[in-house]
Amino acid sequence: MPPAPRRQAYRSPEPAIPTSATAATVAPRVTCEEPRLIPYAATRASSARPSAAAATLMGSQRVRARDNAVMPAVSQALIDFANHHRQEAAPGIEVVVTPRYQASIQPDFPIAGPNSVGWIRCTTSEADEVIREARAIFAARHLPLMWTLDPEAEPSDFALHLAKHGIIPDPHGAESQVMVMPIDATVQSPPIEGLEIRDALVDLDTFRMADGAAAEAFGQEIPPPPRSGGGSGWGASKIDYIAMQERRRLNFRAAGNRYWLLATVHGEPAGTAGMSLYPPEGAILQGGSVRAPFRGRGIYRAMVAARQEIARRARVGGLTVWGGDMSAPILTGLGFQTVGWRRFYLDTSTA
Repeated sequence: MPPAPRRQAYRSPEPAIPTSATAATVAPRVTCEEPRLIPYAATRASSARPSAAAATLMGSQRVRARDNAVMPAVSQALIDFANHHRQEAAPGIEVVVTPRYQASIQPDFPIAGPNSVGWIRCTTSEADEVIREARAIFAARHLPLMWTLDPEAEPSDFALHLAKHGIIPDPHGAESQVMVMPIDATVQSPPIEGLEIRDALVDLDTFRMADGAAAEAFGQEIPPPPRSGGGSGWGASKIDYIAMQERRRLNFRAAGNRYWLLATVHGEPAGTAGMSLYPPEGAILQGGSVRAPFRGRGIYRAMVAARQEIARRARVGGLTVWGGDMSAPILTGLGFQTVGWRRFYLDTSTA
């Protein structure tokens, strides 16, 4: 019998379905098909992961001795996934893996964050060399980067080495909490008049609308300002930048497990939210943002509920997210629990 055809994650959607004022406890529907189930590849975690079938805790009863006893209803598998998942190469994403660090490079997304260095594991005597070596990777592409430290970073004072090279904590958010929530938790979406949640990957116009809303919400400048001396990345013209956006949209679609949603209120862009699916372990929420005029209405919560609905269809074990100063309190109120942290150091010397 021939193998069943793989399901595509996207299609040309029908018009977005507005959330109604009477559907206070129903997650907003989005116009994406059933997600393609892409097997999760084992990451280079420092500790062994439990099997994909690791049971979820219910109440105070542990099904397995190694399951987490402090956070009932959260499996150790989800906690391990949240703390140890590493970015892997994907369309538009280059990953450089060394024994001392890992670099993620996205030339078509020329901001720090998507372009980053993390998983620092080196000796004190190697720290300066690691900084110079990793910087050279991004300088060759004229891209800024974010240094990301986790609780297991070595040496433990690597931030002091960064400071010696003029690399400072990110002024937009120096630390995030690694947070998780089991997939069967309830996220209630508030009634918001005129709210629609759309698939932002359906066409370039919708993607650019979402990209602009996210840039405004995060205080980024798009297109990026010109860089003296020409070149690529931050020196791209507006036309070049639109071409970069289209490549990024097509790469998201080609990945098969990426979602990017646009929330509008009476047709006006209000917020954006991304997600990557890694069945069966978990779904990673990314880039949730709401423009300032629309904050305080529950749009962020509605976008969490919409992504949870997609993730449930993918049969993942739960949601994970890095919650910053603004989002972490909201996520805590929704039932997310903190299981770790990340600290960020902005480096624009390579742009």
